Amino acid sequence: MRGKIFRSTLATAAAVLLANLVIVLGCLYQYFSTARVSQLKDELRLAAYAVEESGRAYLEQLTARDYRYTWTPDYRLTWIASDGSVLFDTAEPAENLENHGDRAEVREAFAAGESSSVRCSETLTERTLYYARALNNGTVLRISVSQATVLALVLVVVRPVLLVGILAVILSAVLANRMAGRVVQPLNTLDLAHPLENDVYEELSPLLRRIQQQRGQISEQLRELRARTDEFEQITGHMNEGLVVLDQKGTILSINPAARKLFGADPSCVRGDFLTVERGHEISRAIQSALESGHSEIRAERNGREIQFDISRIESDGAVIGTVLLAFDVTEQAFAERNRREFTANVSHELKTPLQSITGSAELLENGLVKPEDIPRFTGMIRTEAARLVTLVDDIIHLSQLDEGAAPDRETVDLLETAEDAASALRDSAAEKGIHVSVSGESVSISGVRSFLYEMICNLCDNAIKYNVENGCVEITVSSREREAVVTVRDTGIGIPAEYQSRVFERFFRVDKSRSKASGGTGLGLSIVKHIAQYHGAAIELRSEPGRGTAVSVVFPLHPANV
Repeated sequence: MRGKIFRSTLATAAAVLLANLVIVLGCLYQYFSTARVSQLKDELRLAAYAVEESGRAYLEQLTARDYRYTWTPDYRLTWIASDGSVLFDTAEPAENLENHGDRAEVREAFAAGESSSVRCSETLTERTLYYARALNNGTVLRISVSQATVLALVLVVVRPVLLVGILAVILSAVLANRMAGRVVQPLNTLDLAHPLENDVYEELSPLLRRIQQQRGQISEQLRELRARTDEFEQITGHMNEGLVVLDQKGTILSINPAARKLFGADPSCVRGDFLTVERGHEISRAIQSALESGHSEIRAERNGREIQFDISRIESDGAVIGTVLLAFDVTEQAFAERNRREFTANVSHELKTPLQSITGSAELLENGLVKPEDIPRFTGMIRTEAARLVTLVDDIIHLSQLDEGAAPDRETVDLLETAEDAASALRDSAAEKGIHVSVSGESVSISGVRSFLYEMICNLCDNAIKYNVENGCVEITVSSREREAVVTVRDTGIGIPAEYQSRVFERFFRVDKSRSKASGGTGLGLSIVKHIAQYHGAAIELRSEPGRGTAVSVVFPLHPANV
């Protein structure tokens, strides 16, 4: 018993010393880490304001040698575009850097506005803190700084710690040998379940308090572990993307509600094989490919939606321990890509048609193959096609500007007054076809761009005139209802078949191409109307019957100041 007490006393002294060292190092490290993170956020916030104000010029000034402010080399700024490409980096040329779109902090900053992450070096003696912030222009600015880890700090103080430990052991051995006999009896009656309730020597009180502290620390760690588990489940539970974590054998470790909905699974699938919720060979092969190469991607259709699956390998200490599967709904993105391809093809076709006509007529005139009496007709054709080409190019430029969100400042616009101006500008062309244009309704004001709203109404009226019948009429009505302002253009024209009504606002789409070409249309008028409406947060309603006319209503939301 005496020997056991002796060894226990020595062990206790060593444990207390080690615990104190861990606590002190941990507190110091936590304090300086917190201060470092706070400073990192402040640096990023200031840099974000400067980049939003000055853009690339500010970042270039940071790296300029003759710049009066010396950028701290510990910090590194990286400016990242919306597609993940690096626009600028204070440490490396942007062209030498890979795409950063898959970095956790960048991806989460695009989604949530701000994000941070920590990555350790392979030696675990240095870690890098990352903090990313989304800018108003759709890019992300990321700041990073290197920081020594706890392991590096321990390696620095290991020699004095060993010296202190040796001295403590020697002193403890002397005291333990002297006190062993006196302590045996109290130790035999210790109540370790309630350490502080024992009536023992004062010298044993630190040990008992330490035991009590350890019990409290263990309980706190268990509560913290449960809290972090709940936090992880809350975060993944509110994600729109599907998230599945698998171990190396394909067993489901975690699956969030979005993924369960996507795969039609229930919560009981956790700890089950992934094949029980997804039997597709393509995804199975993609998971296997990710285990072998580190990452794989695949697109598949689920419930009428196009889903992209990003699968990444999870490693720990150099060993593969599983995979993580993220599922993104890219239906709109795929639709936009198809639209861009169609737009490019349509632009090429629409530009080529008038150019061929102009070129052909010019060659005939140049080679003297046109009779003198036919020269005015050919020159008129060239002028007409050139005007059509100019109109088409203007519409394409305007549409591109609307796509980019470029617009003049907003002002208070009276929709009834704007409608009357548009009707006045089109009455002469309407009169040539015997079409009567009228404006009625009430004065309603909204916040918007006057020139855009004027063009929108003009395009709607122009379409109503072009596709109207002779001696028909076009009626423009401005009205208001609860928190909404409505502009309606109604005609007595040929109408739009039901199968085409969902496509008339697409670029270059025409129900009757021959009639549109005869009337001089570019096929972009209604597309411009749609973009102007979207810019003002308005919705478009279309009602039409073949042979009975068409009514197009643009519904604007009214803010409290406009009601």
